Amino acid sequence: MAEMGEVCEPARARRSGGRTARVALRAAPLADDVRPVRGGMAGGQYKPLTDAGIQQIHAAALDALEQIGLSQAPPSGVKLLTEAGAIQGDDGRIRFPRALVEDMLAVAARGITLHARDPKHDLHLTGNNVHFGTAGAAVHIVDPVSLDYRESTAQDLYDAARLVDNLDNIHFYQRTMVCRDVVDNQEMDLNTLYGCLAGTKKHVGTSFSDPSHVAACFDMIYTVAGGEDKWRERPFVSNSNCFVVPPMKFAEESCITMEDCIRRGMPMLLLSAGQAGATSPAPIALTIVQAMAECLAGVVYANAIKKGAPCIFGTWPFVSDLRTGAMSGGSAEQALLTAGCAQMHHFYDLPGGAASGISDSKLPDMQAGWEQGITNSLAGLAGLNMCYEAVGMHASLLGFCLESLVLGDDLLGQAMRLVRGIDVTPDSTSIEAMKEVCLGGPGHYLGSDQTLKLMQTEYIYPAVGNRMSPKEWNEAGKPLLLDAAIARKNSILAKAGNVIDPEIDRIIRAKYNIYFQ
Repeated sequence: MAEMGEVCEPARARRSGGRTARVALRAAPLADDVRPVRGGMAGGQYKPLTDAGIQQIHAAALDALEQIGLSQAPPSGVKLLTEAGAIQGDDGRIRFPRALVEDMLAVAARGITLHARDPKHDLHLTGNNVHFGTAGAAVHIVDPVSLDYRESTAQDLYDAARLVDNLDNIHFYQRTMVCRDVVDNQEMDLNTLYGCLAGTKKHVGTSFSDPSHVAACFDMIYTVAGGEDKWRERPFVSNSNCFVVPPMKFAEESCITMEDCIRRGMPMLLLSAGQAGATSPAPIALTIVQAMAECLAGVVYANAIKKGAPCIFGTWPFVSDLRTGAMSGGSAEQALLTAGCAQMHHFYDLPGGAASGISDSKLPDMQAGWEQGITNSLAGLAGLNMCYEAVGMHASLLGFCLESLVLGDDLLGQAMRLVRGIDVTPDSTSIEAMKEVCLGGPGHYLGSDQTLKLMQTEYIYPAVGNRMSPKEWNEAGKPLLLDAAIARKNSILAKAGNVIDPEIDRIIRAKYNIYFQ
């Protein structure tokens, strides 16, 4: 019997003739509709909740809204909610009758589109369509070479946006970090918004630290859009709004911001971010119950402002490491929470978003890889419409790493390939190709027409991931994955410029104090 080495070398020699053709095929650009993966592919294969479990969670959420309710609504919110049919008790809490919740669910927006400035990046939030993107907001930038954490800046946020604009498997850019070099809070909100818009034409998510900042930020948005009417036709920015402070309290200033933004036509991420064992209950199922109750209250609130307001059902429950109370965003329990929330979104038939891809690791290392790989894959397989925090986020949301964006683009490509699943068609199960190879053919499929035809449309290849043999890796100087990520990051940033029209950029910089170049 031949040794393995004796078999491998002839096989490698036989492959060499077809390799040039395969490399040439991979270099040719593909039309979006035939790429092996793309944003908006349908998931939904993974279902950690049974149908009975979903019904129990829904019933418990309605009980919580009716019996516990939410406290600390602003006066404007009290007026809106009570006029809609909610009840304010003597304890000041707003309680929600079942009929009110059901009525508002009936008029809530479905099948919404989150627009991008480039229409090819529009996000269609229907059914189980899956989109991966970023979120934040980290307060540090991670340097994976020096292993240092430093304060994040407006330039870092802009650089991250430019990278996202050039990474195919990251479908939207929600602000990733706090501009710690901008001291004034309104200037920080303006720089956050403009850093996102200047870096990418994909859909942008941002937030406002104070309701009084909304008007100035919309003035900037109207300038970029070409006027308020153009903005309302295609609103390309959504507001990440923490309207609730778990457990079961409204966040007054965020609610006022939400009211203003909805009236201005901005899509709303209704974000509830309890932490299991701390600000939400320890049982995973009951944490989902609380998240549902809080976000259902948000649905009632938003539709009391404007029926059919475009909103994302933003259940973002997080996990605590119960040994310490610290957040654990990369845990298996986090993956289960996110997938369970996705199932509840489908039950309500509402566009939904949740967190996936957070790493507790401080660096883009093996721990980060398994945490991001597991949580993103389960979120995608569960059919989560908007997978936030999917790449770049380390130290349980405290650190952001630009190199991780690049590495994460490969990781998300693989996750989306899982979401796509296996195409079973008459052509893909025909044995004709087997006959050609086995009955007098070459005995392998490497150069067959079918293989060459499908190598780009059925398979996805990493941009920085290394698939060399040990021999090839040695001959190439033993390249490291991080070095490849740094090289790709630098290559993108060297070419990626400001995507705002130069004249509009001049107007904005003359009017506002912009901190990045």
